[in-house]
Amino acid sequence: MTGDYSLKSASSLAWLTTVLDNFDEFLVDHAANERKASSMALSLVAHYPDRPQLINAMIDLALEELNHFRQVVRVMNKRALVLVPDRKDAYVNHLRSHMRDGSDKYFLDRLLSASVIEARGAERFALIADKVEDTDLQSFYAALARSEASHHHLFVELAEVYFDSNEVTTRFEEWADIEKQVLEDLPVHARLH
Repeated sequence: MTGDYSLKSASSLAWLTTVLDNFDEFLVDHAANERKASSMALSLVAHYPDRPQLINAMIDLALEELNHFRQVVRVMNKRALVLVPDRKDAYVNHLRSHMRDGSDKYFLDRLLSASVIEARGAERFALIADKVEDTDLQSFYAALARSEASHHHLFVELAEVYFDSNEVTTRFEEWADIEKQVLEDLPVHARLH
């Protein structure tokens, strides 16, 4: 991976406090996000069947995200929580509104928007791991933070397989700016995003 692929802002203390004060609500949303991440990876397989490196990586990612979903559901079960029907994720929808037209541009944007989403997940899981009181949850979220960070890098590395590294770096910078603005514009909830 070439270049700096960092987010442009940190999550607020208000977000962390809201999550820790409403952790059951957060868990339900977290489970939904893991399931959606698995589906997104499989969607990339379906839409780009002519890209073997992408397909192999996305199959592995889909399985890993599905396992995370299972792990979160197990935590929910211990707390007598149930899954709820899907609800729109304002953060992801706002990000998607910045996807460009044209097959190559759209493909690059799919990879890089996924990268910033994974980077934000890594940052937020690390914050939770550092502040949640339950030692099992500390370990769980620390492991998830490492996993999300590797996914963030995976999407950038895949982008560099299919696109010039300068184009990837430039567009990632734009995505990091977009993500920062989206995060600032949204109200704080006990959700991953």
